[in-house]
Amino acid sequence: MGDTKDSQDSFFFGSMTSTKLKGSNYLQWSRAVIVFLTSRGKESYLTTTKPTDATKISTWIKEDAQIMTWLWNSLEPDVFNNVSYLESSKDIWDTLHLMYSSEENITRIHELYQDMFSLQQGDRSIEEYFSLLQGMWDELNVYQPLSTDLQKQQKYREEFRVAKFLSGLKPDLNSIRSQILSGKDIPTVRETYARVRRAAISSSGVKDERSALVGHYDTPQGERGDHNSRRGTHNGRGGRGGRSGGGGRGLKKCTHCGRTNHTVDFCWKLHGKPAWANHATVDGDNSTPSEEQVLISKAEYDSILQRASSSSMVASGNTCLHSSSSPSWVIDSGASDHMTGNSSLLSNISDPCSPFSVTVANGTKTPVQGIGTVSTPNLTFSNVLYLPEFPFNLLSVHKLTVALHCSIAFFPSYCVFQDLKTKRMIGGGFEKDGLYYFRPFHTSIPSALRSSVSPYQWHCRLGHPSFLNLQKLVPSLSDFSSFNCETCELSKHHRATFKLRNDEPCLHPFELVHSDVWGPARTTGLCGARYFVTFIDDHSRLTWVYVLKDRSQLFATFQTFYAEISNQFNAKLLAFRTDNAREYTESSFQEFLTSRGIIHQTSCVRTPQQNGIAERKNGPILAIARALMLQMHVPKSFWADAVLTATYLLNRMPSRVLKGKSPFEILFADKSPFSVPLKVFGCVSFVHNLNPSRDKLDPRAHKCIFLGYSRTQKGYRCYSPSLQKHFVSADVTFFEDVPYYSPQGGQLQESILSSPVIPTPIPFAPQAPPISQVYVRRRHQDAPLVPPQVESPPLPPSSASTSADPPLPQSTSDLDLPIALRKSKRTCTDHPISNFVSFDHLSSSFKAFSLSVSSIVVPKSYREALSHPGWRKAMEEEMHALDLNHTWDLVHKPAGTSIVGCRWVFTVKQNPNGSVDRLKARLVAKGFTQTYGLDYTETFSPVAKLNSIRIIISLAANLDWPLHQLDVKNAFLHGDLNETVYMAQPPGFESKGEYVCHLKKSIYGLKQSPRAWFDKFSKAVVSHGMTRSQADHSVFFKKTKTGIVILVVYVDDIVITGSDKEGIQILINHLSSSFLTKYLGKLRYFLGIEVARSKAGISLSQRKYTLDILQDTGYLGSKPVATPMESNLKLMPDEGEFIDDPDTYRRLVGKLIYLTITRPDISYAVSVVSQFMTNPRVPHMNAVIRILKYLKNAPGRGLFYRSSGHLRIEGYTDADWAGSPSDRKSTTGYCTFIGGNLVTWRSKKQSVVARSSAEAEYRAMAHSTCELTWLRTVLQEFGLLTQGPTPLYCDNQAAIHIASNPVFHERTKHIEVDCHFIRSKVESKDIITPFVPSGSQLADIFTKALPKNAIDSICSKLGVIDIYSPA
Repeated sequence: MGDTKDSQDSFFFGSMTSTKLKGSNYLQWSRAVIVFLTSRGKESYLTTTKPTDATKISTWIKEDAQIMTWLWNSLEPDVFNNVSYLESSKDIWDTLHLMYSSEENITRIHELYQDMFSLQQGDRSIEEYFSLLQGMWDELNVYQPLSTDLQKQQKYREEFRVAKFLSGLKPDLNSIRSQILSGKDIPTVRETYARVRRAAISSSGVKDERSALVGHYDTPQGERGDHNSRRGTHNGRGGRGGRSGGGGRGLKKCTHCGRTNHTVDFCWKLHGKPAWANHATVDGDNSTPSEEQVLISKAEYDSILQRASSSSMVASGNTCLHSSSSPSWVIDSGASDHMTGNSSLLSNISDPCSPFSVTVANGTKTPVQGIGTVSTPNLTFSNVLYLPEFPFNLLSVHKLTVALHCSIAFFPSYCVFQDLKTKRMIGGGFEKDGLYYFRPFHTSIPSALRSSVSPYQWHCRLGHPSFLNLQKLVPSLSDFSSFNCETCELSKHHRATFKLRNDEPCLHPFELVHSDVWGPARTTGLCGARYFVTFIDDHSRLTWVYVLKDRSQLFATFQTFYAEISNQFNAKLLAFRTDNAREYTESSFQEFLTSRGIIHQTSCVRTPQQNGIAERKNGPILAIARALMLQMHVPKSFWADAVLTATYLLNRMPSRVLKGKSPFEILFADKSPFSVPLKVFGCVSFVHNLNPSRDKLDPRAHKCIFLGYSRTQKGYRCYSPSLQKHFVSADVTFFEDVPYYSPQGGQLQESILSSPVIPTPIPFAPQAPPISQVYVRRRHQDAPLVPPQVESPPLPPSSASTSADPPLPQSTSDLDLPIALRKSKRTCTDHPISNFVSFDHLSSSFKAFSLSVSSIVVPKSYREALSHPGWRKAMEEEMHALDLNHTWDLVHKPAGTSIVGCRWVFTVKQNPNGSVDRLKARLVAKGFTQTYGLDYTETFSPVAKLNSIRIIISLAANLDWPLHQLDVKNAFLHGDLNETVYMAQPPGFESKGEYVCHLKKSIYGLKQSPRAWFDKFSKAVVSHGMTRSQADHSVFFKKTKTGIVILVVYVDDIVITGSDKEGIQILINHLSSSFLTKYLGKLRYFLGIEVARSKAGISLSQRKYTLDILQDTGYLGSKPVATPMESNLKLMPDEGEFIDDPDTYRRLVGKLIYLTITRPDISYAVSVVSQFMTNPRVPHMNAVIRILKYLKNAPGRGLFYRSSGHLRIEGYTDADWAGSPSDRKSTTGYCTFIGGNLVTWRSKKQSVVARSSAEAEYRAMAHSTCELTWLRTVLQEFGLLTQGPTPLYCDNQAAIHIASNPVFHERTKHIEVDCHFIRSKVESKDIITPFVPSGSQLADIFTKALPKNAIDSICSKLGVIDIYSPA
């Protein structure tokens, strides 16, 4: 043992082996261990015991402990549990050798033979296939080494035959196969055959004469058919139970010995007792043997029974079994049920559902006359069978481990019960006369709760708990009589409650967290607090409380809570359950939850019971807080500290839901619940004065009020009103009987507190901008709701005492109100959306369609989708389609290549009547991670202009053409991929190993996918005889003898119209034969646009899209406004504060831009706010919010196309000269019509500064002329262009004269190009420029913010109506 220091260092800092023992790899593991220890000269520790030389013992213990640690660290958890209790490395090594290494390991030999016989090369290489076989041959040589000994060779041959014979048996003989392989000595082939044959015969009805001490339930013979499933499932001591008596099958009787249950062929008296008999088990109808059982005869059993019934033997303690007249219980590994013959030990005895009896091996049947419960100081055993004639008290090991969720370890002199979750010892027993007797453990008392003070003093210290909880927390007070507490009556008095629902907690911490926000409090706390939020772990019911100044701090508070549990507990939050408060459902909160795979469960509207755990938690917290404050006359301004202290104490109270344990004990099993002794809240305390500037005559302590306990320091939180300062100190003395404030004491002067340290997570959440809300907690009296503006700054601490809330009901405090009155009902806004959207004017079919569209909810993550059977099926169908298309090959990840990610996108496909056709899951590649020139080159792909779609719909309305819609399934998968692209495996469908997808076909999301798909689609369409439009390459048309067929494609959505109905059908059939398409019927829903058609015309609206925007932003319940922008509003790029989240602004403006597809009335306002996307400020956000409130006024407003009897093209143009205050650039606005229907419009700031209004108007006229020229080209290709020039109406005479005047001068030279362009069109008679008065200028709405009357007038002329209007 005398090693040098260097050798010691190398010894203690070595590494054992990277191979962990899991059982089957014992040979490899043991070799690695031997080599490791031999290299350090320590292999002797595995074979020797503690030395006798006293000088070497300390070194031996130290080194042996290190070897034990190495051995434990090299074991798998399941193996470690078997040797964790051993006390030396030799014991561990010997035990593992006995368990997993046997020179005659027939079980492993059997497995090796099976593996070798069944091994095929398959997809393996020759080298890999041969390597696997070589490994099996080498291992077999270890168990069966080559030898010249003929006896060994014969033995190996016999083992081979046994293994071959057993490997081919039927599955119903697995039990006897396991017995033979687990035996110490392997029988010969003939003996094996005999045992298997006897087992096969036994399974068909033959029973052995001898039995373990077994009991089973006997069903009356008349009930055999009805209770067949119960036979043999309830057993007594010693085994698994045999067959029940009765039932029409006669007993077997031996003709040699006269005994029953066997025949002469298997009589032991005639043939002798076989060698395997000591290892036999008794098989019941539905049981399988699992352990060796001791067999006794009837005479042996009667002898034991006689000894057990002898009082002298029981008194002397020499009996092998304990009589049931004594309360001691025997822990029996063979019994399958608890049972006793002493009814006085049972409580809550009930009769069994049907009569049955227990049969033991001597044939005696004892009827079960009751089932009851046995209670110990800390454990309860249920379903204990009462057998009046039974002489024992037995505890079933199986029932104990299942009911208590524990493991039981047996040692030579004792046994222990260990909880599998907390690893705490919850019970045990002692060995006596070869049996283990149960002995309950007594729960230790925390040192902080050991005291000799009065029960009432403890009652006050612990926050006035119930007497039952007080007795459990302070066991030394178990004999006190109850007392009356006026404080409890004042603080906890309540009405009669309904019976609580029996909620079963989750199995693991943070699987589910409940949350609720309480407030606002009428009395503002010293720290400005008016709310508190609770987060409750469903598993442990431990509660975190955060105090808030404003509800807008909720999201930041949750992020703090989430970070703490993720870091401190290394746990993942799976589900988050709340009510529908707006702060929980705002977009940033939802994005945070979705990005982390957290499922947000919300209660139904007006159903707070679904969030009952969080809702009900507020009651006990406030009850204890009131008790703490009333007991010591603490002012209400300290309510926040009382709530935090109440939560601290409540987390340490025993809970009925947790079976008498506290939430703290469940989550922190190894920690003391109280870091410091408890004191009475609100009492006088004296904190030691540590001021370095004090002199010898200054007080040595500060007189303070005690306010609770510190979470991060081992001390008390106290507050000095005179100094207006908080202290956290361990140097505190208390006058617990003296309140700091008298009942007549005045209120403290409110002051700002530094962030106090509290017993739950941080009390004050970080500042965050207030969030507008739809649902709010209201007072009992209804007051009008004005949604808070996003730009409003957080409430400053100095204004904490001034509340802007509506008047409260007359009450002493919000804390004194019952929860039902304080929270009142959760109501919506005074401006419900039902006042602005109605379906009364719609047909029944389109009404059903609109309602179906509105009800669609898609999952926010693939994990959420996988939990839903319908969405999971959709994902599997997508994967099947990708596989059928041979989209990729699964390959090993190449070195040095970039991998493109992917994600799932979900949507709902609908039938023409609005019903759900199918759920669609689409796998999309993250193309933004591609590199130009590496995995993509050309990406341009034409997409149909939305203007083209409106043109075609206008033509259909005027010419009464049908509108058909088709959808191409997996459109991008039809495109061929020329570049080499590697993509990550689809989320939720990953294969094991480092594999990636080598793409063979294009897939959604790739940059080159649209181009590849469109090339393939256009070739198929052109091959049908269609012509690609030169005005829009995504529009195809074909003129026939009977008319025209027009097709518009937008990615994989296709719209077909025209006058040739037969040609349309032929085209649809051609597309179906070329691609996997689905005919969706008449055009109803296209790119988020709802299309409604009637005899009057065609309506286009984005109602659902508008409502979704309002819902996501929280303005669904806002008060609407009449105009999208205030008149004369001038927004500057550098005025106002920057907003906190510019990305939210950009996303919102992007949604509004898409909304202008059918809402020309917001085009100008959206054009203005889109100019500040780079650095948005608060005034810009206010302008966006006004647009949202304007949309709330008419969410269903959209375009209406009617038949006007002509297809003339018309245009209106206007400009707002120098309208931009920041750079004095002008704004161009124009709109165009085909057949009297609005098809295109634009509102855009000009790129250069105009020196005059005529110049600005003329530039606008040039843009409008381009648009009209394009429209003429489209209609000309279709053969629908009417004769004559196209009018472009303008309200500026100067611009009109410039267009007609052939003379240029200095006013026109800088717009000379525009002049030439417009003049050429005028001279060719394509365009004319008539004058229109400003009052009739329809383009005015695109250049400036107008009042309500002007907007309504122009919208009616533009054809903008609201078919969903309630009026």
